[in-house]
Parts: sequence; C-alpha cells; structure tokens
Amino acid sequence: MTTVGYLARHPFVRFAAVGGAGYFVNLAALWLGTHQLGLNSYLAGAFSIFVAMIFTWLGNRYFTFAARRARGSARAVAREFVTFVGANLLGAVVNYAVYAGLLRYAAAPFDDKYIAQACGVGAGLVFNFTLSRLLVFRAAA
Repeated sequence: MTTVGYLARHPFVRFAAVGGAGYFVNLAALWLGTHQLGLNSYLAGAFSIFVAMIFTWLGNRYFTFAARRARGSARAVAREFVTFVGANLLGAVVNYAVYAGLLRYAAAPFDDKYIAQACGVGAGLVFNFTLSRLLVFRAAA
C-alpha cells in the first residue's frame, strides 16, 4: 500500500500528521511573535497557539475530515471552528493532567518529564481526535 493510500484509509494518521505540522506552525508563530511583532513571550505564546489552532482546524477540515466538515453558511463554519477550539482546549487539559499526574504519582520511567510529556501528548491526541470526530466534524450539512 502506498503512503497516500494509507493516509486515505486512516483518519487518525491524517489527524496526527496535521497535528505534527501544527506543532511546527506553532514554533514559527512563536518566533514571529517574539522576533518580528515585538510581543513578550507570554503574548507570543498565546498568539502562536491561536495561529496553530487555525492551521490545524483548516488541515483537519480539508484533509482529515473533508467529507464531514460544515458546509453552507458562515455561521455553521464559525460554529465548527469554535467547537474545534473548545475541543482542543479540553484536549490540552487532558494532556497536562496526564503529564502532571505522571510526574507526581508515577514510578520510573513514567515520572521522567520527557516520557510524561509524550504520554500526555498521546492522551491529548486521542482525546482531540475523538472529540473532533464526534463533535466538531460531525457530517456534511
């Protein structure tokens, strides 16, 4: 099976690929915010997260869930975006809770910050994919 064929059959893989690309968009927007727009690190961090959310929403809208995206009115598309942002904020909470919980309560090697971070990202990824599939990109209207 070709890579394109594999991606076409597995929306979770497409979702993860969009998220991976979104990470690099986040980094680029953080650099842009701090070095070109003159924002402090906190404002640049908020700016970069928002830019990455727009990127990942568009990527998932047109690549991962193209057949299920909102269509028609601008209101339906805006509702989809707001729901996506809400789902991703919840996913971020899950990510952080797993990370912090492992750091605090887990035995080695899961109490290592890098392993805990990877577990948190994995949990957040599954959570965001599930919410995106069930709540955000429900079906074409």
